[in-house]
This record gives sequence, C-alpha cells and structure tokens, in this order.
Amino acid sequence: MRISNADNTVNIRWPSKFNEIPKEVFHREDVYRLELERIFMGPEWHMVAHRAELANPGDYKTFQIGEAPVLIVHGEDGKLRVFQNACPHRGTQLATCPRGSGRKIECPYHRWTFKNTGELAGIPGVADFPKDFRKEDYGLRELRSAEVYGIVFATFSADAPEIDEWLGETKPYIAHFLDGDGDLTLLGYQKVLFDSNWKEYGDNEGYHAPLLHVAARLLRFPKTRGEQFMTTHAHKVNLTELPEPGDAGFLRDPSVIMPFDATKRIQASVIQLYPISLILRNHDTITMRFVFPRSVDCTEVHYAYFGRREDSAELSSYRARQASNLLGPSGFISLEDGAVFNRIHVASRTPGTVAFQKGVTGPITAPITMDKGEEATNLIRWERYRQTMGFERA
Repeated sequence: MRISNADNTVNIRWPSKFNEIPKEVFHREDVYRLELERIFMGPEWHMVAHRAELANPGDYKTFQIGEAPVLIVHGEDGKLRVFQNACPHRGTQLATCPRGSGRKIECPYHRWTFKNTGELAGIPGVADFPKDFRKEDYGLRELRSAEVYGIVFATFSADAPEIDEWLGETKPYIAHFLDGDGDLTLLGYQKVLFDSNWKEYGDNEGYHAPLLHVAARLLRFPKTRGEQFMTTHAHKVNLTELPEPGDAGFLRDPSVIMPFDATKRIQASVIQLYPISLILRNHDTITMRFVFPRSVDCTEVHYAYFGRREDSAELSSYRARQASNLLGPSGFISLEDGAVFNRIHVASRTPGTVAFQKGVTGPITAPITMDKGEEATNLIRWERYRQTMGFERA
C-alpha cells in the first residue's frame, strides 16, 4: 500500500493474516514520521499530567506529545491549561524545567511575558510594531484539553471526539482506580529512556508476565485470577486479584509486597489508553506512566507515583516504597521489560513478520473480554493502528 501526503510516501505490505504484524513498522523512519502526523498530531487524546503535579496556581509542567513540546499550567483562575511550549512571536521554547512555578511565563529571547492563563501581558518595543498588531492575537497557543478525575488530557486535533466518548468504557475504571475523585498528592518520579520503539513498549501483555519476570513467579502470579477487557477504542483494562504472597524468605522487608491494610485484597490492575498511556493500581501503589517517543529508536517513560490527600505520613511512605520497588523501571514486576524491549527492537531489523498466538482463535473485534494471560487482545490495538495509518492488508 502506498500512502502519500505532502511530506511522506510510505510503502508497507501488511500481512493478510489477522495475527501477523510486519517487523518493519518498529524501525522505519518514514513510518515513524507518519505516526507523528496521524496519531500524535491526529484525532487522539494524550495523557499529559495529573492535577497533583500542579497543585497550586502558577505551577507548570513540561511534557511532549510525540515530538511536540507542551506546557501544562495551573492558572490563577484554578483552571489547568495545555499550551504549545513555544512563543507565538518567533517560536522559542518557553520552559525547559520539568516542573516549576511562577506568576508569569517569559520568553528568554525577546522578553515577551504571558499570564499563566495564556494572555500576552508585556512586550518590549511595541511602539515600533506594525499598526495592525493586536496583543490579543499573540496569546499562548492553547490545545484542546480536558480533565477527568484530575488527569489532564490534551490533543492537537479539532477532530478528536469529546473526551467521554474517547474514553468510553474505561471511564468507570479510571474512577475506580482513583477512588472516585482523583484527589491525589504527588510522591515522586522515576524517568527512563528505553532503546526501543514506542510500539514495542506499548505491546506488553499478560502472557509474558509469569514467564519473563522472576518476581511474578515468586509472588505466585501464575495462580492469580483475572481478566482483560478491550474497549471499542482499543483501550485495555486488565484486572487481577493476587494471592497472599507471604514471606518466602527472599526479601529483607516483606512489607513491599504486602498491603498496608492486611484486611484488603491485593490487586494488580492496569488501564492502557491508546496509543501509549498507562494508569496502574498494584498493592497500595497509584501509578501513572506518561510516555512519548523520542525517536523511532527511543521511548521516554515518566513513572509518576501518587498517594491520597488524606494519607497519613506512614501510608505515604509505604506507598512510595512500594511504588518504585514494585513497578518502577527496576521494580520487581518490571525489571526485565526494558531489556526485552531493546532485544525486540534490535531483532525487528530482520525481515518478516511477528505472529501473536496465545488466545488467537481467529479475527477478533472489540469490545471483548479474555483471560488476563492472553496476548490476542493486543491485535485490537494493532488493527486500530493499521486503519489509522492507512495500511491495507496484502
């Protein structure tokens, strides 16, 4: 199939079999450039922040959607807005710090200043500007954004559906994961670069978990009960109940795998939003993974850890210790993933296709519910990707 646009021509022979994916989509630069246009600048919503990261008026956070820098700001009016992180005058990047705070935003190049609600406030040398210059035409360029249980979503596209329609069946699960209100506090971050394509990072599934991860076996993951639900928009919800792990003698501090409240069930639950954002509840942890591609060969992941506003100091400390040790980039349940993502990426330069097998009985469509250990549900995401990119089956 040949796809042409003003900047790109992409030829991909997509396999006719429903369960096969061409390896070349993981490493071809022309495919990646088309993804930036059709997915990251296209009619999709992207998770860029949580209100707990910008708790006070004037607070801001920098992030990226694809390769485009964005600036999320808590305005003096209490509203969270998402702007292009670029001065509307000459396009200079405005903020470089991951997070900060201030009453105004200043461009370092010509010292134009903006209110934290986006309006242009100050301009040196304005007396020499053209007569038709209007300050109101040069506020910060704002993206469409929406806040759901404190999570900030943004899109560059006017064609993206309304956020509730886009979230669809996942919205009640998000409410459940965030205890109905999203009233969180930020505990901290871990940030990492993976030498892999963003789709390799996002192609993770339940089949591998008890086979790749040693800790999953130690925690008796194979004996767990659970299911995964794929929505009509290719979002995935995975719900698992974990057995009591007990002290098997492999940890000096067994509390990192035990619930703070011993009367509560231990759960491991994941929401993966298309194309690449994740929300996780595992034991006492509340984690969001903010993800964007650095290049066709590199993916950046921000592991953000949260607690509840009403948490005691003891519970906050407990959550923080569990978060990084369980689900961080070197956590018990995720340590081996980074190495595998890279090995998939290296091997993607061999010719041919990859084929999903576990749980595949024929073409499947969403919504669908399957056992937590199947890999077939990822094919729903791949079919959405194929259609968005315009690749026809051979």
